Amino acid sequence: MSVEYSVVVPVCNEAENVEPLAREIDAALAGRAYEMLFVDDGSTDDTAAILLQIKAALPALRVLRHSFRSGQSAAVASGVRAARAPWIATLDGDGQNDPADIPKLIAARDDPANRSVQLIMGNRQASRRDTAYRKLQSSIANGVRAGLLGDGTPDTGCGIKLFSRDQFLELPRFDHMHRFLPALFQRQGARVISVPVSHRPRLRGTSKYGMFNRLWVGIVDIAGVMWLRRRYKSGLLVRED
Repeated sequence: MSVEYSVVVPVCNEAENVEPLAREIDAALAGRAYEMLFVDDGSTDDTAAILLQIKAALPALRVLRHSFRSGQSAAVASGVRAARAPWIATLDGDGQNDPADIPKLIAARDDPANRSVQLIMGNRQASRRDTAYRKLQSSIANGVRAGLLGDGTPDTGCGIKLFSRDQFLELPRFDHMHRFLPALFQRQGARVISVPVSHRPRLRGTSKYGMFNRLWVGIVDIAGVMWLRRRYKSGLLVRED
């Protein structure tokens, strides 16, 4: 049976989160033709073992494993390449994104006014459940990106999103590219919109990010994205006579 949606979840050392998250995804997309791909990015805990244990109970679950840790963007890209559906939903593996918001993104895509949209971004700004320090980190990072890239997206770091697989596969690949999808999609001439989503506190495990890898490393990436945008002309039409 063909699938309409592939849910890609990059995970690294999230043994406590993967089973409840997989079951929530299954509940959120019940009745739809879908699959979920958990991409284990070189975990050193029991993440992969737990995913393999629950496969029998969750037929839609597929488990991909990196032989060594390659980063979140590489994990997302591996999942998208292996996906069978034309539309991809992504979620962070820490349980803070609510899978129940995926149908909300699908509904936004199906709105007649949004039929040309290729990327629907989640926007956590009104419901963010993080510490004041984490909120400050995100606010600074989003502000810097928005100021330099002008992508019109209030929450580019949000892990829950829905996008066209074909459009994603045309994007240039680099580490941390998942943080710049709005600008990269717009570079291809694609429309991008944002939809309010809920956000939950992390209940299990520990965060893999801090101020350094959210902002200072990102400044180098922003410079790279700006360079890519200057050297690409979107909207080119090719005609065969």
